[in-house]
Amino acid sequence: MGAPAGPRVPWRRPWRRFRVLFGRRHWTLRLVFWGGAVLVGLSAALLTELGNLANASFAELYRHWPWAPFLVTPAGLMLSLWLTRRVFPGSQGSGIPQVIAALSRRTKGPPSHLLSVRIAVGKILLTTLGLFAGASIGREGPTVHVGASFTAAAGHLAGIKRPQLERALILAGGAAGIAAAFNTPVAGIMFAIEELARGFDEHASGTIIITILIAGLTAIAIEGNYTYFGVTHAALPVSGWLLVPLTGLVGGLAGGTFSRLLLDASARLGPHLARIPYRLAAGAGLLLAGIGILSHGATFGTGYPQARALVLGTAHLPLAFPIAKWCANLVSYLSGIPGGLFAPALATGAGLGADLGRLFPHTPLQAAVILGMVSYLSGVVQTPITAFVIVMEMTANNTMLFPLMAAAFIASLASRLMCREPVYQGLAARLLARAHAVALEGKDYAGPG
Repeated sequence: MGAPAGPRVPWRRPWRRFRVLFGRRHWTLRLVFWGGAVLVGLSAALLTELGNLANASFAELYRHWPWAPFLVTPAGLMLSLWLTRRVFPGSQGSGIPQVIAALSRRTKGPPSHLLSVRIAVGKILLTTLGLFAGASIGREGPTVHVGASFTAAAGHLAGIKRPQLERALILAGGAAGIAAAFNTPVAGIMFAIEELARGFDEHASGTIIITILIAGLTAIAIEGNYTYFGVTHAALPVSGWLLVPLTGLVGGLAGGTFSRLLLDASARLGPHLARIPYRLAAGAGLLLAGIGILSHGATFGTGYPQARALVLGTAHLPLAFPIAKWCANLVSYLSGIPGGLFAPALATGAGLGADLGRLFPHTPLQAAVILGMVSYLSGVVQTPITAFVIVMEMTANNTMLFPLMAAAFIASLASRLMCREPVYQGLAARLLARAHAVALEGKDYAGPG
């Protein structure tokens, strides 16, 4: 037998931890991770600037040539779809379902048809192109997709092999994307918990917070510290509390109907999109042009100018605006081009709240607008906590906290009467099922749709 082991030296273990903490490998991983978070912030700021430029350019075109959308919008949607299918497969749609699908996989590493740098670049370019064409899409969902793609790529570059850490990086990138897009850090955390992960992941919490912090500070350094919709101090008087269940019910039913139609139509249009994709895109473009002309241009683009004007009390939109925006958003998504649902949903909800607020003349209209935004957004995505937190941060209005909470909760319940399956979860499930079916046939999967 060998000599007995000597006494344990108590200082060795702390010294080993010190070496690991300050070792080259440890700091290499951190620098790569921080670099990925900076890229998320830069991409969010870039997409914001490009989106604003695209919105303004199309609005200027419409002002000078009111009939131009009948040519520009179908052509732009067809070009966007062609680039999506031929150059950037996997970049279509919102991008949030792709992130959820990547998180739900049990295999090691994110699949390249869901998250990649190529897809991230395509998402930025094609979302901008869709806005240049006048499509009713948002940039926030794409920013989530871009953020998750960059942090996943950073993890791959750093040689991270642990599935749990890979998942944490994807979750953090998606959360940082929504936080940097809206300048709403708390909502980014809630979005990661409530929508992406569908539960609290204590192992990812630190990664999420650090990523949101770095990405948010990067975006603020470029764009400045701002409140997304501007500051409003609107409050709901006691006499106006009847508006809370009304907006919650109407917004929830409208949002749930939107989600149900989107999920059903996506499944029905799938085979046709494979056979005659460009005809469908052209038809969608003509329909969007017609809706835009009838609404005097109010439904083109993200809807951010209209929603902001309603929140600040400076808008004069027709009663039919929320219905027209609802239709335009649905048609834009079903065309198959990249683009998100968040910003158009907020604009639709703002218009809905303004219409309902006219029934309560003694209640501040801005309060009704904010309630409508929360209710419709909660109805579409069925994440009530994220809905009221994000709108509260966007308007810097804490006085509406309890009405917003109540409206979001009622809307989420009402939405489930129309659509039991949350829209992003439903789209992610269909995406994975389609990828599995293609894999069984022995073919290469080139992305959803």
